[in-house]
Amino acid sequence: MDISLNKYISETGYCSRREADRLIEAGRVLLNNEIAVTGNRYKEGDEVVVDGSIVKPANKEKMVILAFNKPVGITTTTDEKIRGNIISYLNYPKRIFPIGRLDKDSEGLIFLTNNGDIVNKILRAGNQHEKEYQVRVDKNIDGSFLRNMSEGVRIDGVTTLPCRVKQTGKHSFNIILVQGLNRQIRKMCETLGYKVTALQRIRIMSITLGKIAIGKWRYLSEPETESLLTSVSSSVSEVKGKTYKKSLDQGSKKTDLLDKKIDKTQKSNPTAPKKTKTDPTPKTDPKKTKVSSYREFRKRGRKK
Repeated sequence: MDISLNKYISETGYCSRREADRLIEAGRVLLNNEIAVTGNRYKEGDEVVVDGSIVKPANKEKMVILAFNKPVGITTTTDEKIRGNIISYLNYPKRIFPIGRLDKDSEGLIFLTNNGDIVNKILRAGNQHEKEYQVRVDKNIDGSFLRNMSEGVRIDGVTTLPCRVKQTGKHSFNIILVQGLNRQIRKMCETLGYKVTALQRIRIMSITLGKIAIGKWRYLSEPETESLLTSVSSSVSEVKGKTYKKSLDQGSKKTDLLDKKIDKTQKSNPTAPKKTKTDPTPKTDPKKTKVSSYREFRKRGRKK
């Protein structure tokens, strides 16, 4: 066996590969009694110690994925020293890791699993799959706001990818993203002069929040798990003629192969038809997308 150290740690079930990278960078991992560094490789017989404990491959456990309705105030972190962390809140009997993030001030759907390797696979696929949110802001929404949100907003030095936005009330809207920048919706709204007062994620890919009460969770069914794993099995994915790499690190970059080909054609042939804007996100059947009580969502927004 000769694999990267972070992959070895992940496959033992200790943590995700991304978390293993952070542990290595922090100097908390020893490889054969020496402080490990990024890029180290594990070979059969090597000793790996994390925070003073020897890390060994665990017996294969049946993979579980939880769908959790995270409350406001809970932090998405595996660091149990942080007050209000998601791991201590759930108090699940086995070691689990959150898949992705949902900021402390937001609530709604987030997945957790006991399989560290699948966390990395799903995160790599983050930019191809829809995540749907209900959002409430502090003042009346107008057409200009909806148009700017859907076309893309400049935040943190990048322009967000086009998305689908639908007004659901004077102060509220529904938004579907295929991107996961840090506090993306809040920053988009702030750039346009609005402040988010309530934000709830109601869907990730084909999995909806449904009737899961705030602070409660359920297991994904076998068909749901199979569907989730199948959807992240390939390395690239096409969305309405646009191809995005499956990597969180490239979540802010547009990789539009079709547009590049058209641009190249137009330079060599000025009479070639010009490219037209297309919606980069696939349409979904609204009948198949269940949302939690909108009335309750508005009440929570008013209370805040």
